[in-house]
Amino acid sequence: MDDCVFCDIVARKAPASIVYEDDIVCSFLTLGPVNPGHLLVIPKQHMPFLSNMDEETGMYLFKVTMQMAMALRSSGLQCEGINLFLADGEAAFQEVIHVHMHIFPRLQGDSFKLDADWEIKPSRQELDEIAERIRRADQILRQETHI
Repeated sequence: MDDCVFCDIVARKAPASIVYEDDIVCSFLTLGPVNPGHLLVIPKQHMPFLSNMDEETGMYLFKVTMQMAMALRSSGLQCEGINLFLADGEAAFQEVIHVHMHIFPRLQGDSFKLDADWEIKPSRQELDEIAERIRRADQILRQETHI
């Protein structure tokens, strides 16, 4: 893929501090870490969004994410907790349009924040209506993909 920094890393056209790599995924340190040890795990094949990724690759990406999180906790780096973060689409803050899972090592009092209005509490009726819409869409997708 042209103009994809992650594809350039996989092709060794861009530098990266690679932690793990196999035929399917690559994990490396990000240039803009939340804390030291902040990793990314990407599929080596260019896949812009989750909807482009097959289930097998998605499961494997998560398996390697779990492996890297355990390695991070065992590395001796400061890591009191871990957040996983995957942005899917520009509205979700996806800056590089290639699927990538962030593994944030977390420390008490670090500067990373998820800012939202956590006081908004929809009614049960509204939640049930939203759930029904998602269930219907899921059923349609399962019929279309024969899952």
